[in-house]
Amino acid sequence: MREFWKTLIHGLESGQPACLVSLLSSAGSTPRSAGAMMAVLPGGIADGTIGGGNVEFEAQKLAAEVLRSGRDERRDYRFVQGNDKSLGMVCGGDVSVQFQFISPEDETALNVFRALVEADGQGRDAWLVRRLEGSRVTRMQAATAADADSFALSALMKDVPLLTEDGWFSIPVVRAGWVHIFGAGHVSRALAAALHPLGFRCAVYDDRAEFADPAFFPTAQRVTVYDFKKPDLTVTPSDYVVVMTRGHQADYEVLTQVLRSEARYIGCIGSRQKLDLCRNRLLAAGFTPEEYAMLHAPIGLSIGAQTPEEIAVSVAAELISVRAGMEISRQGG
Repeated sequence: MREFWKTLIHGLESGQPACLVSLLSSAGSTPRSAGAMMAVLPGGIADGTIGGGNVEFEAQKLAAEVLRSGRDERRDYRFVQGNDKSLGMVCGGDVSVQFQFISPEDETALNVFRALVEADGQGRDAWLVRRLEGSRVTRMQAATAADADSFALSALMKDVPLLTEDGWFSIPVVRAGWVHIFGAGHVSRALAAALHPLGFRCAVYDDRAEFADPAFFPTAQRVTVYDFKKPDLTVTPSDYVVVMTRGHQADYEVLTQVLRSEARYIGCIGSRQKLDLCRNRLLAAGFTPEEYAMLHAPIGLSIGAQTPEEIAVSVAAELISVRAGMEISRQGG
């Protein structure tokens, strides 16, 4: 989402009005769920998507009208099942869509969007919070953890988009937390590249300086030479840990440091034989079967992945599922 807000800010700062299109709710089989957004400028869609197809086609037409009129709109669309040539969609479903007009002179809106970009850069959770009265957006602000003391805002700061009965609509825009990647080999390089456009912030660690080279990880926020035997890292409940070092011993050393960290996700690459040996060592070292069960091992979703790039896709998909709060079978890649 970082690039989405930057694109929107750039358009407004260049003197163009914008229409921020947001899915307020969805039911049935729809391409995107509540919280999906796209930004429309006078030249067409600037960035983002609410699902493509007829949903987006109809929304883009209305967004163009909003840009001309300067008035917010709210529409409900029902797409009945039909063939691929009908106005409906073969999947069916209902969506409610908010169209918010934003003037290039609206400094309040610009400051909200800048605050979201700043929160992303600093790794802080952030929400876009708006008050809807009928079809109009009457209030908008960026909420961060610093606002958690406010009862009204804290009730809106959820892990999923929320539309209240009294018209408040919040979208979690920045989901803080790092993906700590231990090991800087070929799979790690592919994984860091795959995670960047998905909104994950990556930190890469290796005890070999020639591998822990930022040139190999142009999209990672941090690349560090790290001694696996000397723990010097704080892992938070918002973080993800990916263990793919060069060997069994280094994997074991990292896992002894992170298994009790309460990280949101911990995964380790390797064959089942290797992981069985690691499990036995960890249990012998005092870890419980319940603690080991928190480990996603083998790492990644089971898609028959073989190459570094394919394994990266399987791991990225697993991280997406965890971020979305979905239970995925841990079969490994």
